[in-house]
Amino acid sequence: MTAGIRSPHTLLDIKGLKTQFGSGRNPVNAVQGIDLKIGAGEILGLVGESGSGKSVLALSILRLIQSPGRIIGGSILFDGKDVLAMSNRELSGWRGRDIGIIFQQPQSCLNPVRRIGWQVAEPLRQQEKLSRKAAWDKAVTLLHSVGIPAPEEKALAYPHQLSGGQAQRVMIAVALALRPRLLIADEPTTALDVTIQAQILELLRDSCRDFGTSLMLVTHDLGVVARLADRVAVMYAGRIVEEGPVAPMLTAPSHPYARGLLDAAPRLGQMGGLRLRDIPGSIPDLSQPMPGCAFAPRCELRANLGLSACLGELPPFIPISEHHSARCWALPQADGIYSTPMTMGA
Repeated sequence: MTAGIRSPHTLLDIKGLKTQFGSGRNPVNAVQGIDLKIGAGEILGLVGESGSGKSVLALSILRLIQSPGRIIGGSILFDGKDVLAMSNRELSGWRGRDIGIIFQQPQSCLNPVRRIGWQVAEPLRQQEKLSRKAAWDKAVTLLHSVGIPAPEEKALAYPHQLSGGQAQRVMIAVALALRPRLLIADEPTTALDVTIQAQILELLRDSCRDFGTSLMLVTHDLGVVARLADRVAVMYAGRIVEEGPVAPMLTAPSHPYARGLLDAAPRLGQMGGLRLRDIPGSIPDLSQPMPGCAFAPRCELRANLGLSACLGELPPFIPISEHHSARCWALPQADGIYSTPMTMGA
């Protein structure tokens, strides 16, 4: 996989990560051997359909997978430190201080009976050992920095008194309170209207740039990625299938699934109407063995070319250009030859 493009320093280095739910004969393999790197100061967009494993990967990085889920293999290094070897005490200090997360439903993440100001101030009290007044004053400053109007008044409010956009801004303030080095935002604009979405995305981008924070943006929306990301990783059925810089990934993706996501994005047709193209089929049952490419049963390119290798053997990552690669047997090379000999009759 490609390393961070914007920085020579790798902040997060994931190798062979596997996360499983259940046990017995048919456990669900939600994350299947993920390799992924995020550089210092980089914004990575993680894209895929619902059920592709994006949120499970995010929770795995934070070690927030709940039983019956568990990480069963691989490694997660954060600035060289083994996250999977951390004790619970080390994890509680690491979360918030070095890595933060923003969930897609802010109202469900805020304590309904605590004032907003104290929810922002709490990590400052716990991690930085600030006095109540100092933590409160800093919380008000943070609320102002994320665009909360009249922050002194809003700090006294309860979550139910906030709009959806204001609640998400509060969650961003909480996540940024300790200036973490990496922020994971899991579908942060899903429940917001288009105007508020644009404001939240701009706030995330500017906040990460101001603080030098790396960002992993988890989304199904390629438009969101186009606004923010330096690099894109496309996830399908628990695996990364393509990864590369944002420009080629959003103009000429190579993997058939990535192309399908791009084709399925809303766009204006020639006659001014809205034209949509869906991807046939659905994500496979992750509790069943998949010896080949998981996308093969849905792949029109495989069907047209008659490639049987796609059904029987998992393709490796094939380099497309510098920092850009895809996991596909049907990638034509510069000389027109495919990445593997074509076995016809699939």
